[in-house]
Amino acid sequence: MKSKLFIFFIGLFVLTSISSCKKDFLERKPLDTYSELDVWTDINLVQTFVNSKYRALPHFYNWDKAVNGPGLSAAADEGYSKFNYEGVFLWNKGEVNPDNLSMDSWTGDYGFIRDCNAFFEKIAGVKGDDNMKKRMMGEMKFIRAWCYFNLTSRYGGVPLITKVYSLSDTDFKAARNTYDECMAFVVKEMDEALSMLPDSYSGNDLGRVTKGAALALKSRALLYAASKLNNAAAGRDKWQKAADAAKAVIDLPTYGLYQGSDYKKIFLEKFNSEIILSYGMNGTDWESYLDIMIAPNGYHGWSVYAPSQNLVDDFEMSNGKMIGEAGSGYDPANPYLNRDPRFNATIIYNGTQFRGRTAEYFKGGLDSPQSPVENWNASLTGYNWRKYADETHDMDATGSNQNWIVFRLAEIYLNYAEAQYELGNEPVARQYLNLVRSRTSVNMPGVNSTGTALIDAIRHEREIELCFEGHRFYDVRRWKIALQTENKPLRAVNITKNPNGSFSYSYFNLQERKFTEAHYLFPIPKYEIQKNNQLVPNPGY
Repeated sequence: MKSKLFIFFIGLFVLTSISSCKKDFLERKPLDTYSELDVWTDINLVQTFVNSKYRALPHFYNWDKAVNGPGLSAAADEGYSKFNYEGVFLWNKGEVNPDNLSMDSWTGDYGFIRDCNAFFEKIAGVKGDDNMKKRMMGEMKFIRAWCYFNLTSRYGGVPLITKVYSLSDTDFKAARNTYDECMAFVVKEMDEALSMLPDSYSGNDLGRVTKGAALALKSRALLYAASKLNNAAAGRDKWQKAADAAKAVIDLPTYGLYQGSDYKKIFLEKFNSEIILSYGMNGTDWESYLDIMIAPNGYHGWSVYAPSQNLVDDFEMSNGKMIGEAGSGYDPANPYLNRDPRFNATIIYNGTQFRGRTAEYFKGGLDSPQSPVENWNASLTGYNWRKYADETHDMDATGSNQNWIVFRLAEIYLNYAEAQYELGNEPVARQYLNLVRSRTSVNMPGVNSTGTALIDAIRHEREIELCFEGHRFYDVRRWKIALQTENKPLRAVNITKNPNGSFSYSYFNLQERKFTEAHYLFPIPKYEIQKNNQLVPNPGY
């Protein structure tokens, strides 16, 4: 603001003191703004334009900008949002409808699609390096495809729009395309992008979309398309396409499962071998509040998003048995002992070490609702997320710098395992399931199950491996099991410290949850139906 005022006063002085002031003085362009014409005549400005569209991808921004991930986690049985960020209680209580929306992405996604369409109409006339233009075309195809995939995953079939509307257009209304038409468009975009994108980047270009990212999006899209929600006839050809797409990623020499000894570092070491695509955050500009939002109150965190007891109970014992299974060795008096190593790497719980001290969730403890430290920010479930938490980060000094992972190889392995199971290739399904479980930092016993027990194991592995990454919300829907998983109460724990230093644990229902058949899809927003009478509402809304 000071610089603008300074320019104003200098201008006023010149105009009033120098009668010979040149006429074009007031016609000069501001140095900090560019017109649309400027952008499409300078390839470097076009690249800046393209860079800005990466915000369409999932990332953790802050409480009103989280595109995917945290809100989706809290809207599923794995998590909770105590402050109802992103309006997730509407999903939790079964109250979402065309007037009351949560995590609605319609306007945002179509805004990015409009920008992508404008790019494709203009890019041919931009002068500059042809290889750079080609790469940017691949990036924008990916971003447009992601937006349509995201819309279709939420709403079902949506209008496919690939042009920029102008004032000369007489009709701005469009009917919904089918789900299959939308998925075909996404796959076509990715197939075309493959020849435009490089295998990898270096330096300042790290984090851009690659061939691997395009194939990973294709893998996820075709997996969703083959699943029960979208493939009622159980067509085998769809599962074959899903398997082929996953294998195309696996066969790339670029990626490998993270084999370090500390599982937590998958989410902290940027661009490690497992990461196919991640969204980079700028902590200096406080672009992400991730650490403070997931940290316990005793560390001056806000506990905005927290894991549920439902999820905690689903972590296996280290011998591969569920806690209620005979021979598991589960001790109710020491419920966190000898669990899957990913439990300690994913969840902050009573008695674990975090940021240099022991976490205290027991009544009156530093991280409890009775804490003397900012108890209004205490987790109500009795747990916090450790996944993504950077214990070295000074939460008072800067925002968080962790990249938010969009695609990683473990997901693709599990995509492939699921598709191979559905195709009847159980040995291959077990192989890729067990590759995820046998990594150095996990080292869980192999799964030997067959038949329905095997698909249950694959689904369970996704629940554990991919929690807090935005998958569970969609997985239970595409499998058509949400009527079972999302109608269960969200559970939490109360912990009492006994005089002898031991702890007693009791469990309670923190939030009653409700899910109906309609909630397999998002409602088409009423604000869109009012503008476009060709939009047909989703069933049940």
